[in-house]
Amino acid sequence: MKKILLIESSPRGSDSYSHQAARSIVSELQRRSPGAKVIVRDLAQSPPPHVGQAFITGMYAAPEQRTPEQAKAIALSDALIDELFAADTIVLAVPMHNFSPPSTLKAWIDHIARAGRTFSYSSNGPEGLLKGKRAIVVLASGGVYSNGPAKPFDFTEPYLRTVLGFIGITDVEVVRVEGVANSAIGPEKALASARTQSKHVLAQLA
Repeated sequence: MKKILLIESSPRGSDSYSHQAARSIVSELQRRSPGAKVIVRDLAQSPPPHVGQAFITGMYAAPEQRTPEQAKAIALSDALIDELFAADTIVLAVPMHNFSPPSTLKAWIDHIARAGRTFSYSSNGPEGLLKGKRAIVVLASGGVYSNGPAKPFDFTEPYLRTVLGFIGITDVEVVRVEGVANSAIGPEKALASARTQSKHVLAQLA
């Protein structure tokens, strides 16, 4: 049975354009693979804590020597990482906040980018351990950042591609819902463009 992990990070919930486009993609993936299991991790509704001392020290302590606080911090990280390993396809719904991903998504990344679990070091340098998986990043923004004068301000797509590649997920497609606050585009046209992009991305998965 195929497994799909949907990571949502917008505080706008069902009104979020990234959520709408991402859920449309997940629905199409389910249609193509009846019986596929979908796990939804809503980071806005249940934000992971920013990593603190218990997490940092707990990573370097033997399991039997961890304090209760360390064990709790590592248990959350393990659970989030286990979701990634169990998934065949990861769909990330990401609004751009001040040119970068939301802080909740960054906190999630800090929990799942972990030496010994999702990447390792060798004489050849770092190696990602989450291989053979596919990621679709749905990126929503008020302006247009895929091209034009605002492109240098897009730190979201480059960052996500880099960190996903670092942990071994190199098959990454991006669907943009951009220009939702642009009077010449607006939400309707932006979502229509995202649907067209999604069709192209999903056609490549066939």
